[in-house]
Amino acid sequence: MTHSPDERLDLRGIRGWLFDLDGVLTPTAIVHMHAWARLFTPYLELHGAAPYSEGDYFAHIDGKPRYDGVRSLLASRGIRIAEGEVSDAPELDTVHGLGNRKNAAFNETLADEGVAPYPASVAFLDAVEAAGCLVAVVSSSKNAPAVLAAAGLADRFEVVVDGGYAAAEGLPGKPAPDTYERAAELLGLPTTACAVVEDAESGVQAGAAGDFGLVVGVDRGVGRGTLERLGADVVVDELDELIPTLDFSPEESSPATREDDA
Repeated sequence: MTHSPDERLDLRGIRGWLFDLDGVLTPTAIVHMHAWARLFTPYLELHGAAPYSEGDYFAHIDGKPRYDGVRSLLASRGIRIAEGEVSDAPELDTVHGLGNRKNAAFNETLADEGVAPYPASVAFLDAVEAAGCLVAVVSSSKNAPAVLAAAGLADRFEVVVDGGYAAAEGLPGKPAPDTYERAAELLGLPTTACAVVEDAESGVQAGAAGDFGLVVGVDRGVGRGTLERLGADVVVDELDELIPTLDFSPEESSPATREDDA
């Protein structure tokens, strides 16, 4: 059953919060959106395919590892190109070349504009840590460490499972639940004691596919109905809407501890 944020949620069993990064903690989703648009608008026009739209970002790219996003978007237009290699130059017309071209555009934009975290998300992060919960970042982006540093959040997260970590460990990306499951493992918590916080369709699907205690959808444009349909237990516009539902006090819950410290 999907709850609204004004309903009282029983979060006493949640001891870990697993946050997506882009669109949840930081507004870097807009940087990604612009980078993808700069890549695919001329590319699709060159191939005589249907024009690129914002809807394509949410349906085919948002939340997925970079090369998976390239594959998904091209498949939606019936375009087939060679996979290439991870080391492909951005100019090459391969899946990896296009992904690397997009990444170069993202890094240039991030360097030019910087990024500040969502104030409401920082307020919620403060609240869950004050309640004794553990936190982790789970991002499909290999740029997650750079984004966390630019946003001044790097020291808040000891556990970061990003695209680079997933590739090195052979973990499938979202919508598979594996990266979120690994983050819970690294925190020393069972998945049932962890909440997944996501704004992307693929991320909510990842949370719903795993045995997590709660899946929170943050509506940054996907739409409340879509997030609910894909498995979000509660949907909010901003994370601080959930602060009243924490309702923790020292008498009601003790600080979370890692299982290997217990």
